[in-house]
Amino acid sequence: MATYKLYYFNGRGRGEVSRLIFAAAGQKYEDIRFEGEQWPSHKSEMPLGQLPVLEFNGVKLPQSISIARFLAKQFNLAGKDNFEQAQVDAVVDTIADLVNKFIAVRFEADEAKKQELGKTFFAEELPKQLKNLETLGKLYGKGGAFFVGNQLTWADLLFYDVGESLLGAEANALDNFTFLKQNRAEVAKLPKIAEYLKSRPVTPF
Repeated sequence: MATYKLYYFNGRGRGEVSRLIFAAAGQKYEDIRFEGEQWPSHKSEMPLGQLPVLEFNGVKLPQSISIARFLAKQFNLAGKDNFEQAQVDAVVDTIADLVNKFIAVRFEADEAKKQELGKTFFAEELPKQLKNLETLGKLYGKGGAFFVGNQLTWADLLFYDVGESLLGAEANALDNFTFLKQNRAEVAKLPKIAEYLKSRPVTPF
């Protein structure tokens, strides 16, 4: 029987999409969460000295997107065939474009520059990236609420999580994007996801 352990910090961050995949699949796993002060003593145990890491049957795999894609394939959440998987990957890559730009704002050290970058991001960059995602959802979703094939994939779970961070920073971020709002609502209503969201630890990130 396959065994899964997920190592990450005690926060959502880059580990949460994998936790959501496990939840959607109803798959048991060991959710190992390090507090900040615990991490240095475990860093050398990880292949690249970073988190998240998935341990599958005793072998450790780094890189958050590689982990999530593997789990999605394991649990039939990656698309029904090769072309659907490519469509899912296109959505995921577009979400990654958005996240990378958001992170640049979040982690800017100079406060004045951070304020300026934030204004530009929310006024210009974010609407452009969200429009790209809405375009893909309408193109591949077959008229449904999910991004690809009118069925849940890990692209929906990734956007659900990223959307939580965006809405935490800008409550009205999705107001002009009907498909994206509906997509997050449909994910949150799924019984296994709803149960996980209700029971997961409350964390600052």
